Amino acid sequence: MKLIYSILLVFMLIGCKGNSQATKKTEKKYTVVKTDNEWKESLPQMAYYVLRKSGTEIAFSGPLNNNKKEGVYVCAGCQSPLYKSEFKYDSGSGWPAFDRGIEKNLEYDIDYKIGYPRSELSCNNCGGHLGHMFSDGPKNTTGNRHCINSAALNFIQTDEK
Repeated sequence: MKLIYSILLVFMLIGCKGNSQATKKTEKKYTVVKTDNEWKESLPQMAYYVLRKSGTEIAFSGPLNNNKKEGVYVCAGCQSPLYKSEFKYDSGSGWPAFDRGIEKNLEYDIDYKIGYPRSELSCNNCGGHLGHMFSDGPKNTTGNRHCINSAALNFIQTDEK
């Protein structure tokens, strides 16, 4: 009986040494890199919480949710252009919603933080968390809803002539 347990133990130990132990996801190198303290000092408290700690602001609390002016929404952390006002719409969710973004400046990942997978959106320039993408957007355009925290964005209004 001891021999059987010994053989099983050897096989279990051999089986545990696989690729999952040897490979680690390489971290992306961002254009804008700061220490956590530098981010904390350079961002308002809510922007730091959202962008750097993947937080979420309370629905209907962000000032950009009802913004209807023309311009560009940029990352509050690095000022990278993320969304054009022409792609913003009222989703009724309580957060700014866009049916698409400036693709080269967005990073997509999967987030399991609440127990099921969601498409997480981040800034491709600094890695700041923006919000999530859902497939319940306008069917006449992309069908996507980029649900973005106001605190993750700054707005640059287009010059009126």
